[in-house]
Amino acid sequence: MSANEDQEMELEALRSIYEGDESFRELSPVSFQYRIGENGDPKAFLIEISWTETYPQTPPIISMNAFFNNTISSAVKQSILAKLQEAVEVNLGTAMTYTLFEYAKDNKEQFMENHHPVNSTTSISNIISVETPNIAPSSKKKDKREQLSKAQKRKLADKTDHKGELPRGWNWVDVVKHLSKTGSKDDE
Repeated sequence: MSANEDQEMELEALRSIYEGDESFRELSPVSFQYRIGENGDPKAFLIEISWTETYPQTPPIISMNAFFNNTISSAVKQSILAKLQEAVEVNLGTAMTYTLFEYAKDNKEQFMENHHPVNSTTSISNIISVETPNIAPSSKKKDKREQLSKAQKRKLADKTDHKGELPRGWNWVDVVKHLSKTGSKDDE
């Protein structure tokens, strides 16, 4: 069978297997995401698998760049991706997307044993992915980002709540202060 026929058969199988599964998401006919763990689980993570043109003869691109994973340290992400790459090598030449998702589900606790949530303000620069050797890695395109000092990071963290979101009304103008500066026409 050609790579395209293999991909069509696997796509059909994935659609039927994961029909109604809220954790599975088809981004395109060659790109899929799967959430390992429940929605509120602090050890949940998202894996994205994209097929190359010659998949399954060549490895798929496995990524953990999703915003959902921003609290996972780069070391834990690298560890998960390395273990998934081992599974890819074992299954090379066969349809493996389902196998990889199930492998990740079965080994979630082992994958996340060293996980300690990272502050989301510092983890944005920790975006990583594993790509096939014949594709240019995206990490070479990274721009140098200005490093924040400890005080700047603390100030940024103090402005946000435990989820990394700014509180409601953080940019609202203090109405009383504003009216006292502009003066009310009723005072005349």
